[in-house]
Amino acid sequence: MKLLTRPADRAAETVPRRPRTKRGAARLAAGGLLAAGLALALGAVTLGVARFDGIQELPLPGGADLGDHPYTVTAELRDVLSLVPQAAVKVNDVAVGRVTGIALDGWSARVTMKINGAVRLPADATARIEQSSLLGEKYVQLVAPARETGAGRLADGAVIPVSRTSRNTEVEEVFGALSLLLNGGGVNQLKTITRELNSALGGREGEVRSVLKRVDTLVTDLDDHRGDITDALDAVNRLSATLAQREDDVATVLTDLSPGLKTLDRQRGSLLTMLRSLDTLSEVAVATIDASKDDMIADLRALAPTLKALADAGTDLPDSLQVLLTYPFTDEVLRGVKGDYLNVYLEMTAAPGTRIIPPLVPQGTPSPTASARPGTTAREGTGKERRPAPAPSSPLPLPAVSTAAATAAGSGAPTPGGELG
Repeated sequence: MKLLTRPADRAAETVPRRPRTKRGAARLAAGGLLAAGLALALGAVTLGVARFDGIQELPLPGGADLGDHPYTVTAELRDVLSLVPQAAVKVNDVAVGRVTGIALDGWSARVTMKINGAVRLPADATARIEQSSLLGEKYVQLVAPARETGAGRLADGAVIPVSRTSRNTEVEEVFGALSLLLNGGGVNQLKTITRELNSALGGREGEVRSVLKRVDTLVTDLDDHRGDITDALDAVNRLSATLAQREDDVATVLTDLSPGLKTLDRQRGSLLTMLRSLDTLSEVAVATIDASKDDMIADLRALAPTLKALADAGTDLPDSLQVLLTYPFTDEVLRGVKGDYLNVYLEMTAAPGTRIIPPLVPQGTPSPTASARPGTTAREGTGKERRPAPAPSSPLPLPAVSTAAATAAGSGAPTPGGELG
């Protein structure tokens, strides 16, 4: 294949050259000056235009209306996924602003948003990155808390921390987890798990059903007593706090217990012997109680009337015991006495065979013999009778004894005792 070309001389010959005139030269000069001026003007215009970093700086058509007084809010997120500037900011799926910037701050991303000034959000609002559809764009969803906490209003320059931001699960993450499950994941083991379950439960349906019923009963009881369980846990918590505050005391007690434990260890044989003896004693006591059970029951039944009588007596028995110590001058006797003193007369009677001591004799007067009797004469050594001297006066009056009583006392015969007056 050949390419047909025309020689340069023929081309030159084909286009005849026109001679340059002064008028043409002037036009050419004017055009050059015009081009130079246009270039300078364009350069000046270019220098006055603001910086343009890319197409993401251009606002999207149909975006949110920011109003006349928008305010700026910054959200800190661990992962912004494929969020881009100019993305929408929504509240209850209604666009109220747009993302103005995304920057990296350490291990988290800072997303700057402009929101319409008419939109009011609480200061503790949360931010979450969501997706408009399965393959749609990302946007920031601002969510108010379910209950009002009185935290105030989300103002200009506010920052939503990482603790109040989150994101939705990506489609790629779902497919990745599904592929992990299907390729070498748990699906391959389902057959083994099913076979082992059949082997374990086969022929034991009744036992498994019983176990499930018991578990259901246990769970029901636990649910019914959840208040008690909570109280017990709170009590254990308080006990733990108390023990933590008295850690030194607990350590001291445990340290002091060591000698006691060593002593118990040395006396382990004696303790075992004592426990065996107690076991034997308990057997004997049980046998004794069993053998005497009928008698004990009979005794208790016999005591029943006495106890019933004591119970019926009520307060009479304590009142009687109080009066017993005051006999014979009880409270009732004292109430019958008029005045502030009491005359007491005592009458005494000598028992039969009682020996009466004779009255004292003044000095210088011969005392009667032991055999002398009142009303009789005593003989002296001269043989003459002597009349009895009159009885001396005594400061203490003594009872008089009759002759018959004295004779009876001398002879030893039993006679009724005389009265003392």
